[in-house]
Amino acid sequence: MGGRILCVATRVTEAAASARGFVALFASLAMGLGLMALPAAAAPFAYVTNDNDGTVSVIDTATSTVVATIPVGSFPGGVAVTPDGTKVYVANGGSGTISVIDTATNTVVATIPVGYTPGAVAVTPDGTKVYVSNNGTSSLFTGGYVSVIHRPGNTVVKTIPVGMNPGSVAIAPDGTKVYVAIGGFVPSVSAFARPGNTGVTSIAVGPEPGGIAVTPDGTHLYVVIDSGTVSVIKTATNTVVGLPIPVGNSPGGVAITPDGTKVYVTNFFSNNVSVIHRPGNAVVKTVPVGGGPAGVAVTPDGTKVYVTNSSANTVSVIARPGNTVVATIPVGTRPVGVAIGP
Repeated sequence: MGGRILCVATRVTEAAASARGFVALFASLAMGLGLMALPAAAAPFAYVTNDNDGTVSVIDTATSTVVATIPVGSFPGGVAVTPDGTKVYVANGGSGTISVIDTATNTVVATIPVGYTPGAVAVTPDGTKVYVSNNGTSSLFTGGYVSVIHRPGNTVVKTIPVGMNPGSVAIAPDGTKVYVAIGGFVPSVSAFARPGNTGVTSIAVGPEPGGIAVTPDGTHLYVVIDSGTVSVIKTATNTVVGLPIPVGNSPGGVAITPDGTKVYVTNFFSNNVSVIHRPGNAVVKTVPVGGGPAGVAVTPDGTKVYVTNSSANTVSVIARPGNTVVATIPVGTRPVGVAIGP
């Protein structure tokens, strides 16, 4: 009896092997003929900081659904994802800390003390350093600085004085320069060189600079000015070029598409997003979104733009190139920052 079972099992195994071989052969031929495509890469996740909740909402960009809600520190704002997509760094403005989220488990794996009211956070292209803007004390009118966190140890290795009330942080695509928006008595953008973190240069811009973003080729920096314009800085000379670009009422966030042809600016009180075409630097479309749009980020493939609507407690998804809202996603209370993984 045992011999018969073994014989039957052997024949079944041989048949299965033969079937697998046929399937493999068919698949190979089909790929060669263009009849069968390779599996698509998984869509990235978007990470949204909810200021009032002290949480981060994780959105699956393939389904436009929230798949996790992660408790972090008090009043989270700035957020950035590492280039390898394994970690998310969140600035907790009310806690004076940075929460480090492991994207595999969607849990906080480290909490790093930094300065007073950390606001913005950015990761270098090589993933070895994280830059965080902080106020020096409880007063907005004292000297602010940038904390430099070394990875993977997650320790602060340097603090760099930059000016009063530092805000958004952007890093050049080649990692050689860091830019920080300064909103004190002398509104400007501070620029300094890496890896030495020296030679801080102040570039004068309009009042209350907000979001800043560097073009993919590193040649220009777009700076949102609260009065309703966007200034363009030529990075080779650290000078403002051209006239200010009029956008909406109280603009805040800015993001540039991977191909460098479009700039998206959130207009808080206009409840819309201005789309600027490059290199002409003219607004070519205005996209209505939810109330109080604040943060904005573009997916790595450039097909979607995510906007946090802080007054509506939602995220609007804009599809490109048509620039139409294709989804509205409920998240936490007062969403502000957004970053998308690779």
